Amino acid sequence: QVQLVESGGGSVQAGGSLRLSCAASRSIFSIMAWYRQAPGKQRESVASILNGVNTVYADSVKGRFTISRDNAKNTAYLQMNNLKPEDTAVYYCRGLPGGYWGQGTQVTVSS
Repeated sequence: QVQLVESGGGSVQAGGSLRLSCAASRSIFSIMAWYRQAPGKQRESVASILNGVNTVYADSVKGRFTISRDNAKNTAYLQMNNLKPEDTAVYYCRGLPGGYWGQGTQVTVSS
């Protein structure tokens, strides 16, 4: 059984920063990604990283969020800067192949 455990969520004011972490119990994922789901909305992709190098971002977070990965720690990170109220959501980590999900961590940004 593979587990993904997110941490680092919280409440901040607009313009603030948070760093999310996603620790994997095994080193099997070539892709690690972050998704988010706001109340009443569908889950959407935020950022992904392939083999610790190639990154893809949603247009809404480009220039503000940075995804990275520490292979030695089997951990992916999402550095979120200049947060906006519309970034408020539950953030989920996902590992591929296999499509494993973490339990989610709440991010709340107040204006």
